[in-house]
Amino acid sequence: MAAETLTAQDRARRVRVLLYDVDGVLTNGDITIIPNNDGDAVEVKSFSAHDGLGISLARLAGLKIGFITKRNSQVVAIRARDLKIDYVFQGQSHKMDAVDQILAAEGCTLEELAYVGDDIIDLPVMRKVGLAIATANARPQIKAIAHYITPLAGGAGAGRDAIDFLLESHGILARTIEQYLDPHNAEAARADIGVGNM
Repeated sequence: MAAETLTAQDRARRVRVLLYDVDGVLTNGDITIIPNNDGDAVEVKSFSAHDGLGISLARLAGLKIGFITKRNSQVVAIRARDLKIDYVFQGQSHKMDAVDQILAAEGCTLEELAYVGDDIIDLPVMRKVGLAIATANARPQIKAIAHYITPLAGGAGAGRDAIDFLLESHGILARTIEQYLDPHNAEAARADIGVGNM
């Protein structure tokens, strides 16, 4: 099948690894900074619980998950730990460097990667991966090259939209949900996220 004739669903069926930007994708993009008495500050971000549960579904379905973000944030490290994220790259001004490391670790190709982005720093990766996903709140340049645009905005369920689209394209969304809901499914228990006790 020629690359130019592939639908977004065709591309999704090849994906083995799902990568996310963080700010504006898994959050709404707000960065709240609260100063403390020693001259430092506490950073606050809000994440969607829907995205978190979706990551459990993705893991149960056999996908690997990664975060690649330009900023360094303890908040992101904590959330990634709670969600049991496979790959976490912070401080990435050139995100393809992280992608190359993931490709080597997974032994997969660019066509087997999906990436969810919202701003121009995501363009180099989105131009190369097999499935480029833009959030509903993404910049026009991102939406212009996306194979799929999520119905919801970053921080409001866009991460879950991407997972639902991938699993639906594989024809396994309903089955994966039922596996997750089965209290006797040990694989579902292993795939589940943490309990938030940081």
